[in-house]
Amino acid sequence: MKPFDELLDDAIQRALRLVREPQPIVRLALVRILAPLAVLLFVATRVVHPDDWLSSDGFRIPPLDNDYHQVVYFEPLSPLVARIVCVAIVVSGLALAAGALTRWSALVFAILLGYVALNDRAEAFTVSKLGPVLALALALTPAGARWSVDAWLRRRRDPGHVPPTHVTGGCVRFFQAFLMVFYLSSGIAKARGDWLSDPYVLWSHLHDSYQTPVSWFFANHLPAFAWTVMQALTIAFELGAPLWFALRWARPFALAWGVAMHAMIGMMFGPLAGFSLLMMGLLVASFAPATLLDPTLARATAVATARPKRRT
Repeated sequence: MKPFDELLDDAIQRALRLVREPQPIVRLALVRILAPLAVLLFVATRVVHPDDWLSSDGFRIPPLDNDYHQVVYFEPLSPLVARIVCVAIVVSGLALAAGALTRWSALVFAILLGYVALNDRAEAFTVSKLGPVLALALALTPAGARWSVDAWLRRRRDPGHVPPTHVTGGCVRFFQAFLMVFYLSSGIAKARGDWLSDPYVLWSHLHDSYQTPVSWFFANHLPAFAWTVMQALTIAFELGAPLWFALRWARPFALAWGVAMHAMIGMMFGPLAGFSLLMMGLLVASFAPATLLDPTLARATAVATARPKRRT
């Protein structure tokens, strides 16, 4: 058996290879396109009312001294500035999705999302907190190198330019690891709550102000035990997410369950549609087969591995 220091060194080298191993850029491009659009869907009901949302004309939570609920207090904006901020959020988000001035648009989008999340804590939700992180991560990657306005403009300037098909593995591994950590954290929070002791926690969620016609229909027609089964599958999926997505044979099942779970969340809890679309986009971009996302990869692999025919 190898000494501990050698085993540790081998583990570190394997981890470094995993991070450095090139990944298809289509994964990064899909995150760049889908994530900003989902975030914009979430803030759509707010940006259409900038005066009420961010300015002194709307309701404002007063300064709360030494209260962890209010990390920082921002003075209310004037109505004109509030409107400018909302327009900038929409423009930078759409520019990021289109891949126009990708790094700058991602950075502006991240800063503005971070500002409004801290400015309006009463309206902050999961998407409010994830949006700035995802946008900043995209700003630090070559997300606009392919399938983007930036790539199109570069091709016009240099007709011989060939957009890359792969990026450094860390650019994609971040989003994959992010999903694993997110689900694991969510599972731990559920386990520390009532999800392991009360078999009808999930069923109870169907009766609040988020109810939709879909949740009303299922709450009245599915047997009670079905909600207990789905509750158990959900917490097993989340607590085991790092394992399910790390194991190649389990990954397709984890992907299918994750997409189905968020699709049901989006249909049964109306205000969570933006969150569900964001998570489904990240799941597909991070873990769907790369050759399915970009068929040209399959053709390139087939050409590279094809053996020349023998002459007869």
